[in-house]
Amino acid sequence: MYALLKGRRLKIALAAIATAAAATTVSGQATSPAPIWPAGLGAVSAPNADPFPSTYRPFPSRPTLIRNVRIFTGVGPAIANGSVLIENGRITAVGANVAAPAGAVVIDGAGKSVTAGVIDTHTHLGVYPAPGTAAHNDGNEATAPVTAHVWAEHSVWPQDPQFPRDLAGGVTTVQVLPGSANLIGGRSTVLKVVPSRTVQGMKFPGAKYGLKMACGENPKRVYASRGPSTRMANVAGYRNAWIAAEQYRRRWDKWLADRQGDPPARDLGNETLAEVLRGNILVHNHCYQADEMAQMIDIAKEFGYQIRSFHHGVEAYKIADVLAREGISGSLWADWGGFKMEALDGIRANIALVHAAGARAIVHSDDASGSQRLNQEAAKALAAGRAIGLTISDEEAVRWFTANPAWALGIDDRVGTVEVGKNADIVLWSGNPLSVYTRAEKVWVDGAMLFDRLDPARRWRTDFELGYIAPAGGSR
Repeated sequence: MYALLKGRRLKIALAAIATAAAATTVSGQATSPAPIWPAGLGAVSAPNADPFPSTYRPFPSRPTLIRNVRIFTGVGPAIANGSVLIENGRITAVGANVAAPAGAVVIDGAGKSVTAGVIDTHTHLGVYPAPGTAAHNDGNEATAPVTAHVWAEHSVWPQDPQFPRDLAGGVTTVQVLPGSANLIGGRSTVLKVVPSRTVQGMKFPGAKYGLKMACGENPKRVYASRGPSTRMANVAGYRNAWIAAEQYRRRWDKWLADRQGDPPARDLGNETLAEVLRGNILVHNHCYQADEMAQMIDIAKEFGYQIRSFHHGVEAYKIADVLAREGISGSLWADWGGFKMEALDGIRANIALVHAAGARAIVHSDDASGSQRLNQEAAKALAAGRAIGLTISDEEAVRWFTANPAWALGIDDRVGTVEVGKNADIVLWSGNPLSVYTRAEKVWVDGAMLFDRLDPARRWRTDFELGYIAPAGGSR
């Protein structure tokens, strides 16, 4: 009886949609269709549906000229003694001689450097916030090997005090991922590192969702008593999930094309995977060993999707040519390795070797502290590459934490380089960004200065950190 009533309600809702779509008349005059969507919006599995849209709005900004700085543009040689002009949230001029418009703030950056905002492709900020308590341990839905139905944004705590510390490290954009307990852990979300009461107020407008997948030891360890407990069962688990998703996608694509009869039943997990198959969600794959990365590439080819980035990839150097050929980036650590069996063959020149092979190399964190120092992580990887004889410029290494991660997240048309027309996500560094002595001095997001190391009034503190402040002369 319940199923029958549910089916009738769905037919009524779909009829209402069709009615609303038809043109109506008033006094014989044709009018536009009324934008009516009845209760039951969730009945349809529409591609690129956006039930939790970004509400981010750029903060107020002023025209600003940063001059007399070394500019790492991310698209070629650095510009010595250059200038960057920011207006209306965008970069409007870059070069050696840029005039300041009337009323612009002028910052003389003698001896300093400018890069695009730092981008971290792998964080768990907000889903594993500080302080690390069980009440806020929301990054891993470790209840089934495949949890494609969960979305990381629904665990993000915007008051995580790690966000402002990332901003102070020059980080302007992060991808927050589910953890790696599962074969398929769910959707990631791409966030602006900005103050907000809600996660929607941090979401990077128009950024694609990511899908977190994980190889190897983690799923084996978490599900040893329930399965999968072997790598062959891991692979079978991925393939079963994609087989079901492909069937789901075909059923829905057919119904969306002809709208005949009742629509198929929605399934949140298969819906996410179907969006991957349609190319609307980017795959970010936790994977350590070279042989497993090769197997994941085979699975992607079997089901017709593309892996955007292998994360951690301590053995990426072994198949760097394959990553270059397949157009897959490597989101990698500078020097982590050896801490478990599948990380045994990690080497410090990993990032540099991937870069030298022609693949997109990225320095990422997977660590709240490391995320605040990605410029230093890149410097370590650069030094390791030069130590084995690779010729890599500072300009190329800066791309590892700016332009290349922007590509991996599919937002390189808006951020990641210092070019005219790009969003003004900009960092002014106190010196060379690849020096351990250098700090992010000022950080702009969409042209708004949200951090200034020289001005305590421009230091973001979350509500969690504010606490109680006793009045002057009073007692607590």
